[in-house]
Amino acid sequence: MRTKENPNSSSAPIDRRLSRLDGVREVGPAKWISKCPAHDDKSPSLSIRETADGRLLIHDFGGCGAADVVASIGLSLRDLFESPLGHHALQTKAPFPALPILKALAFESSIVFLSGAALLAGEPFDSERLRIAMDRIDAGLRVAEGRP
Repeated sequence: MRTKENPNSSSAPIDRRLSRLDGVREVGPAKWISKCPAHDDKSPSLSIRETADGRLLIHDFGGCGAADVVASIGLSLRDLFESPLGHHALQTKAPFPALPILKALAFESSIVFLSGAALLAGEPFDSERLRIAMDRIDAGLRVAEGRP
């Protein structure tokens, strides 16, 4: 059995983590209970479970948060994981589709240019189409900046 009194029972990472706790008792495959180190626990209230991918899940039925529990035994939340999980790694953004956006911006800027030329010449122009062009240019900038 893995207990604080016998920390050398195994060299597995789970055993090294469990060895920091008092009153550890195995209650099932990859499941343990122990006294919570974050409060004066008279009987075991800390539930510990190891997942297939090496994560250590803890819950104190006495109300202590996971960060408080691990800090009280000199660990951090990061120590509950064997290795970083790939799906939690920072994702790099795919580059925005530059060519289609630039083509659309070029077309819409020609609408702005023609509207401005008509305005200067005192000729009528489609102000609604000018507004649409400005909205599309703004939308293109938002996409390029990665904004919604």
